[in-house]
Amino acid sequence: MQKLRLFFFLLFSGISFISYSQFNVTGMVLDSGSREPLAAASIFCQNTTLGTYTNKQGEFSISLKSGGYDLIISYTGYQTQTIRVGENVKLEVLMVKEDKSLSEVVIKTSNEVPNGWEKYGDFFVKNFIGATPNAAKTTIQNPEVLKFFYYKRSNKLKVLTTDAIQISNNALGYNIRYQLDSFVYYYTTDISSYRGYCFFTEMEGTDSLKKTWEPARSKTYYGSKLHFMRSYYDSTLQDDGWIIDMLDETDNKKFNKVKDVYDSSYYNLIKYTRDSIAYTRDSVGVTDSVIHQVMTGQVDIEIYYPRKLSVTYTPKSPEKEYMVKMKLPKNMPYQISYIDMKDWITITENGYYYEQRNWVNQGYWSWKNLADQLPYDYNPD
Repeated sequence: MQKLRLFFFLLFSGISFISYSQFNVTGMVLDSGSREPLAAASIFCQNTTLGTYTNKQGEFSISLKSGGYDLIISYTGYQTQTIRVGENVKLEVLMVKEDKSLSEVVIKTSNEVPNGWEKYGDFFVKNFIGATPNAAKTTIQNPEVLKFFYYKRSNKLKVLTTDAIQISNNALGYNIRYQLDSFVYYYTTDISSYRGYCFFTEMEGTDSLKKTWEPARSKTYYGSKLHFMRSYYDSTLQDDGWIIDMLDETDNKKFNKVKDVYDSSYYNLIKYTRDSIAYTRDSVGVTDSVIHQVMTGQVDIEIYYPRKLSVTYTPKSPEKEYMVKMKLPKNMPYQISYIDMKDWITITENGYYYEQRNWVNQGYWSWKNLADQLPYDYNPD
C-alpha cells in the first residue's frame, strides 16, 4: 500500500521528473546447494564491453546505460546463466554444477574428426568469423579448443569447444571472448547457425592505430542491424536511409513498400508516463519496475511483420566481396537484407532486442558474422 501511495503521488504531483541515463545491477552469486559465495565469478553483458567479477563474498555491482541487456553469469564447473535486465535490480544468482559426464561422452564420440582444425578450420572461420574485409583481419588465437564432428547421415558439421574462443579483431580494435555453445553447418541447405556468449574488450594500441579503428567501426556501424534497430527506436528510419518492403499477400515474388512503419499493425509503443501505468498491449501492476520506468521516462518499442521483409539501406552499396559471392551486378547500389519474423520483438534504447530467435536474417546481414559485430555500448562519434 505504501508503494502504491508513493506511485500515485509521483503520478499526479507537479514535481519535475529527473531522467537518469544509467541504472545499476547488483547481487550475489552463490552455489545452489551449499549457498556458499562464489568469488571471481564472471559477470558481463552479452555483446558488450561491460563486465565485472564477484568479490570474496560473491557480490557484484555493474552500472549500465539505459537500454536492455542479457546479463551472463559464468563460473568454472557451473552452468552459465542468462538474466535479462533493463532497470535497477538486486539479484541472487544460484549457480548449478555442470554434469561433466555428458560432455565427456560427446567429446569421445566416434564422430569427432581427427585433425579437425586442419580439415575444417578455414571453412569454420568463413562461416563463424566471416568472409568480409573485417574478417580478413580477424584471427582465432586458440584453435586448439575447437572440436569438429561430422555426421554423415544428416550431412552436417558440428563444432564444440573445451574453453572460450579467444579472438582478435584487428580491423575494429577489439579482443573477443566467445563462449560457444555450438556451431552447426547443414551442407544440404547451405545454412549455418551458432549460439554462445560474446564479450568485447578494447585492444591496446598506439594513438595512430586507434585513429584507424574509429573510422572502421563507424563504417561497420552504418547499415548494420544495430544501426537499423536504433533508427527504428528513434523513429528516424526514413532520415537514416532505410526502406522496408513486405512480401505481397498473394504474390511470393513481389515486395510492396510499407508506407507507414509506425502503423499499429506493425508497431507498438511500450511507455510508462505520469498519465499511464499500462503497456499498450499488456496491462501491468504497480511494481518497482513501473515506478522506475515512470521516473526515468523509459520507453521500449515492439515490432512485428507477418510476412517476409526486404530491408534496404540506401546510403551504401554492398562490398565487392558480397556481390561476387551472391553473383550480383557490380553496380548494385544498395545493401538489401531479408527478414523472417516468427513473433513480436521488443527493441530497447541501445538497439538490443528480444526475443532474438524471432528474427531470422537472410541476404546482406546474413553475410555479416562475428568480425562485423559491434558491442551494444558502441556509439559512433
